[in-house]
Amino acid sequence: MNDVADLSSQPGPVFFDRTELALILRVYGRMVAAGEWRDYAMIGHREVAEFAVFRRSGDAPLYRVEKRPALRLKQGQWAVIGEGGIVLRRGRELAQVLRVFDSRKFKVVE
Repeated sequence: MNDVADLSSQPGPVFFDRTELALILRVYGRMVAAGEWRDYAMIGHREVAEFAVFRRSGDAPLYRVEKRPALRLKQGQWAVIGEGGIVLRRGRELAQVLRVFDSRKFKVVE
């Protein structure tokens, strides 16, 4: 009986809500229109939700937007992570964290 109680008290997977996803998809759409990004994937785990963007489908992700609610009161639950796992920006507000893409000069290299 304790096993059933333990399972019900554990939180489920973390996902993005509708407003969060709208902010992320606005940035994604802008970058697709610029020819920088071509594909994305969303994953919900027990502790983190992840939105990854790709230059091509078979490549490693260029950037990941992560939501970690456990860090909400510490460093902030949002992070943009670049190639190689480098944290480009972390914070409490998603819109503020996504501004990292506004400051970068993206240019298509042929």
